[in-house]
Amino acid sequence: MRTIAEINDKIHQHTVVAWTVEELKTKVNEIGVSKAFQQVDVICTGTFEPMESSGAVINLGHTDPPIKIRQCWLDGIPAYAGFGAVDLYLGATAMAEGETNVEKGGGHVIEDLIAGKSVHLKAIGQKTDCYPRASFENTITKDTINQFYLFNPRNLYQNFIVGVNGGDRELFTYLGSLQPRLGNAVYSNPGAISPLMNDPDLQLIGIGSKVLLGGGIGYVAWEGTQHFPLQKRLPNRTPIGPAATISLIGDAKQMNPRWVRGCYFHNYGASLMLGVGVPLPVLREEVIRFCAVQDSEIVAPVIDFSIPRRVRPTFGLVTYEQLKSGRIKIEGKLVRVAPLASIYLSRQIAEELKDLIMNGQFTLTEPVAPIPQERSFVPQDQRNSPLTLE
Repeated sequence: MRTIAEINDKIHQHTVVAWTVEELKTKVNEIGVSKAFQQVDVICTGTFEPMESSGAVINLGHTDPPIKIRQCWLDGIPAYAGFGAVDLYLGATAMAEGETNVEKGGGHVIEDLIAGKSVHLKAIGQKTDCYPRASFENTITKDTINQFYLFNPRNLYQNFIVGVNGGDRELFTYLGSLQPRLGNAVYSNPGAISPLMNDPDLQLIGIGSKVLLGGGIGYVAWEGTQHFPLQKRLPNRTPIGPAATISLIGDAKQMNPRWVRGCYFHNYGASLMLGVGVPLPVLREEVIRFCAVQDSEIVAPVIDFSIPRRVRPTFGLVTYEQLKSGRIKIEGKLVRVAPLASIYLSRQIAEELKDLIMNGQFTLTEPVAPIPQERSFVPQDQRNSPLTLE
């Protein structure tokens, strides 16, 4: 047994041993679980993938005379202003109104602010005795506002789905374009290197755990929305579909635009590509066994998006080893496959986290509470109201 305090002492003394999760998997094949446990203190995982349930909290600072903002736009993208007078929340998927800049969304504005670029602010206020100003326009940067931090309700899906289209027309989805008649398949999780795949029961990651969020320091704030740890699991404890999620928070002023990028899915909408690195402290030998899981030992369901229902038909399960081969077989047909997650950048952020730990620049934190493990998934069905079809 080890403790996080002991690992942090090693980090301060520059004697810590940190491996990326890919290095760990290779080492286990070479020397076994027990010897790997004796050698390594921290395992560094990472992912770079779309995380559309993300956004930024911004406090602009008060104007003179003061304004109580009720409507606001940042570079034409609407931000939610239902908080305090000059507090805003800019969602990653917020889109410009009308037909102009249709491929720009909140994620792009967040990226621009992180990069130090100027953003146009337009605000409409509710006039009161203490907030007499009716409107305000200005140009802002991350250095001319008080707070600017990411507060993401749902990140780091523990597994996800593979999208296909068995219908007769092209579909435009949050997984991108799905070609008709099983013309392609798209998946978004990086598989065996994904952070939560290597801590399947969230024994190491909890509320208060420090992570590398967008290249800066972040923390686990809570369970994520749609958190579903009761998903069916394989004997190795990895889920067979979407399962646990976590909510993350971090200071965007310290982030790097390399790891926070606005993106757009054609005919679907805006999103945010986000890089997250998660350190897993090697507190006991069991940590090594879980982190040794391979792409051939984890699966995802193949879902047909041509059926416009919440519960869609599945073509069964495929392994991530099959997905990463570039082809999967569906009903006897070879279907080409592409990932939304960048495997290359997922590896890079794990390497960056490893370097920070080895150089004494990133220590670990003790969780203050565990992530709940008994959450069921509650759908929103109509209750006590007439059924309407649109």
